[in-house]
Amino acid sequence: MKRIGIYFNPEVKTKEIIFELLDKFNKTKGLSFYKFEEQKEIIPPFIMTINKKDFSKLDGILSFGGDGTFLRATKFSLETGAPLLGINLGKLGFLSESSIDELEKSVDDLINNKFNIQKRMLLRITLKRHKKTIFKAIALNDAVIYKGFTPKLINLKFYTNERFVLETRSDGIIISTPTGSTAYSLSAGGPIISPLIDAFVVTQLNPHILGMRSMVFSPDDRLKFKIKEQECVLQLDGNNVQQLLPGDEIIIVKASEKVKFIKLTNKTFYQILRKKLYMGKMNVKKSSH
Repeated sequence: MKRIGIYFNPEVKTKEIIFELLDKFNKTKGLSFYKFEEQKEIIPPFIMTINKKDFSKLDGILSFGGDGTFLRATKFSLETGAPLLGINLGKLGFLSESSIDELEKSVDDLINNKFNIQKRMLLRITLKRHKKTIFKAIALNDAVIYKGFTPKLINLKFYTNERFVLETRSDGIIISTPTGSTAYSLSAGGPIISPLIDAFVVTQLNPHILGMRSMVFSPDDRLKFKIKEQECVLQLDGNNVQQLLPGDEIIIVKASEKVKFIKLTNKTFYQILRKKLYMGKMNVKKSSH
């Protein structure tokens, strides 16, 4: 791996140190680094700007930041076909495989092809209004139908493969991939799903009913959610993307494409859960305020 794209969180405080390291690697390791057009003003000139016509030349992409930065970088991974490696500069970095302290070793592993590729499922989301498609997108973690700023609960009808599943009154509903099962869905009480399998996890947010539980659906299912009475918001991977109106239908299927993650180590998914989410630990040391 010699031609590497760079995607950066512009709010990172240590960016000058990172740029110095990349400049060093550029000179001593024979690497070529590239930045994307939308970040050409925040990344130094020694990192060349790459145009869309040359996207296929990239061997990989480094994402510098937290999980939010990684999620935003997935669009470039999909557009270029290059696998993605997260360098965690945030608080949790659950999606990141490396850190700034491990950067040089990680770069050496990339150069020497000491890595594996792991493919992750994506959601494909379609919004229909008056039977016409008005919005399409993909998401790596989740799609959330959320009440937004209104204090009222929202009413939804949920179908799978055109068969009625349930009607719900809640703050919203989360539809996540296995990758997203350890994000918002987990915080809302959803199950942890191995990222090596494909599935949908549907978890309600504060449902106004006793005994409601998360549900797991086949990746071959076609999920449909119909807004009944009031306006709400569609969020994808943590970003508000569309205002939803009564009668709108949100259809979610498994995307045909997948995001390629770079795996540098033999750390299992469960080791990461134990280390970063304290799975199975009875006493977690809390930081002082």
